[in-house]
Amino acid sequence: MEQPQQNSEQSLEPGQAAAKTAILAQCDQLAAAGVTFVAVHFDGYSDSGTTEEVKCYDGEWYASGEHEPVKYDASHLQEHFEALVPFGYENDCGGFGDVVLDVASRKVTVERNDRFEDYTTTTYEV
Repeated sequence: MEQPQQNSEQSLEPGQAAAKTAILAQCDQLAAAGVTFVAVHFDGYSDSGTTEEVKCYDGEWYASGEHEPVKYDASHLQEHFEALVPFGYENDCGGFGDVVLDVASRKVTVERNDRFEDYTTTTYEV
């Protein structure tokens, strides 16, 4: 089930706000290079997780795994994107998702998917 979208601008910690500012400052250079989206994928489970390298795309829209990245070195943005990866995504059953910069709209979005365990109970008399 998808949670309602929220604007968490005011809930950013100072380090996250600085990371967002640094990312947005690169939009003109990225656009000039033909980059439309920049993204980093994260995935974790049981107190361990990984953040992939930042990748740039030139498509009309971004969907993880559906586009080939373009050749543009955005490694200088790695630390800033990692600062926006949600805290605790690797805990328990873990979670995964993407931090995505839409260059044209200058918006950074975080999509986090949490994994969970569930069970059902049936009780009956025999």
